[in-house]
Amino acid sequence: MGKQYETVIGLEVHIELATKTKIFCGCSTAFGGAPNTHTCPVCTGMPGSLPVLNKQVVEYAVGVGLATNCSITQYCKFDRKNYFYPDNPQNYQISQLYLPVCHDGYVEIETEGGVRKVGIHEIHMEEDAGKLIHDDWEDCSLVDYNRSGVPLIEIVSEPDMRSAEEVIAYLEKLRMIVQYLGASDCKLQEGSMRADVNLSVREAGSEKLGTRTEMKNLNSFRAIARAIEGERERQIELLEAGKDVLQETRRWDDAKECSYPMRSKEDAQDYRYFPDPDLVPVYISEEWLEQIKASQPEFRTEKMKRYKEEYDIPDYDIEIITGSKRMADLFEETTALCGQPKKVSNWLMVETLRLLKENGLEPQDIGFSAQHLAALITLVDRKVINSSVAKEVFEVMSREDVDPVKYVEEKGLKTVNDEGALKKTIEEILAANPQSVEDYRNGKEKAIGFLVGQTMKAMKGKADPAGVNALLREALSK
Repeated sequence: MGKQYETVIGLEVHIELATKTKIFCGCSTAFGGAPNTHTCPVCTGMPGSLPVLNKQVVEYAVGVGLATNCSITQYCKFDRKNYFYPDNPQNYQISQLYLPVCHDGYVEIETEGGVRKVGIHEIHMEEDAGKLIHDDWEDCSLVDYNRSGVPLIEIVSEPDMRSAEEVIAYLEKLRMIVQYLGASDCKLQEGSMRADVNLSVREAGSEKLGTRTEMKNLNSFRAIARAIEGERERQIELLEAGKDVLQETRRWDDAKECSYPMRSKEDAQDYRYFPDPDLVPVYISEEWLEQIKASQPEFRTEKMKRYKEEYDIPDYDIEIITGSKRMADLFEETTALCGQPKKVSNWLMVETLRLLKENGLEPQDIGFSAQHLAALITLVDRKVINSSVAKEVFEVMSREDVDPVKYVEEKGLKTVNDEGALKKTIEEILAANPQSVEDYRNGKEKAIGFLVGQTMKAMKGKADPAGVNALLREALSK
């Protein structure tokens, strides 16, 4: 029997805040944009330019701190972290080492093993660096400073996680809190949420921590889970072979499913941190703190409780809908417009989730508005269109957010309520299918289904199936 090993994991999660402008200047933070167009002397590190703190950054950081049970540092300040790298224009990064804005918090995660607390060591505010683009064709590197100075919070956990499952649960919990606050969209693929994984292994039962490595370049939950498994196995193999694990920063290559060393890990003293002389300390008064507390949104737990009391929908639906801020907002807005919580929930749970899954999208990518979904539900309720036409319209609506009322009108999709026309079609169908008529009269219920189908086809789907069924039975009983 070989040795049993325990994995110890802590995370550093960087989240880009959803402010309109950068942390120390008025440049736009919009994603995309031609290279080096969202820049000015401050965020490109020109000599003599002075940073001015964006107030909204502090409010978002404190909001996230309150939502993760942190203590707030009411007197906090910024420090310079000195290092030289082409994407870092000032040759230092403004961050917080000595007095981070939030500290000593926790979030609760749910895994197979039950509910667990993951400690949060601190949350600090800092600026992002630019982005290097390596051009293999020209054999050179180009730098885009659009992202330089975009506000970040870094959430540093305690080494409390023991598996990839716990890490993903923790990240999902953080993402949900931050999205509910509106502090960031947390899109991993756009880099607005990035996680670095600190991982070590030790013999089961040992109190002493092993040597940790830090893994970077993780831009999806799947990549994070794979990287954890890969690094755990790599470290165990080294230990089993009697070798040492080196403390270093490694880069994960998701295509090759392996990691390789980038640099040996620096310690804080290597960065020569000192308080930033250009920025005054930030004082968060009791009054300001109370304001931020008062503007905190209704989070998922309270929402679930309220949905249970207010709307008659199943627990499973409540769980899925409140699992995403976009879904919850859409549900509440649509229900307020059409007063049909059960039907709204059905459209979200069945058709919406199906389309998201088919197109590999996240709930925040939902393209249709609450007004249009409410209008579609009302059209079906008033029997203006039937449910299969509604599904067709919904598909178009989710791609192009068309107005369903106008679309149904333009495409001539309204249900035909002209009983004369329907009866005439039914007579033709019965005349064309004597065998089915015979079968129905001999007690074969299935035959009616076939006849309804044929009638709907003849009506190009623009009839009410229940009405067709009733008229067919009436005609057949004569």
